[in-house]
Amino acid sequence: MRNSHTALPDGFALLERGVRHPDAALLLRNFYQEQVGRYGFAEPAALDPAAFAAPNGIFLVAYRQGGPVGCGGCRWYERETGTVEIKKTFLLPEARSLGVGRAMLERLEDQAARWGARRAVLETGVRNTAALAFFAENGYQPIDAYVPGRDPAINRAFMKWLSPVSESVVEQVSAR
Repeated sequence: MRNSHTALPDGFALLERGVRHPDAALLLRNFYQEQVGRYGFAEPAALDPAAFAAPNGIFLVAYRQGGPVGCGGCRWYERETGTVEIKKTFLLPEARSLGVGRAMLERLEDQAARWGARRAVLETGVRNTAALAFFAENGYQPIDAYVPGRDPAINRAFMKWLSPVSESVVEQVSAR
């Protein structure tokens, strides 16, 4: 876990919400519409509520002066390898490049580390150059697709170690 955290800008807050909370649902619909605009299609916006609620996961909504402006979730992907998946990270355009995304990602990663997770995986699309740069700047390294059936011309998978691990764990997880 980290020693320092990115502070949220003044007027912003991060609150844990269920994926069916009206603010979460609104942001997930916006995320879906942005993906359709970028790629012509998108995964459904609906998420399994149980997967993003304790003890299986967490879903955050970012607020600016009380209004929802972003969201992101983290859920267990493979407990046996200590792997969580970061999912549906999204900010409305007016909340981008202000540090909100970094603060949200850090909170998701810190929560996962508290659960005992050793690594986080995530996917983003090749046309989302801002997300590609953001995840690289935050320590995520490209990996082979971890979700079967993904189009390698569109999907990019990434991984980040969340806590110090031994070489044997690295070899075990890398061999999967």
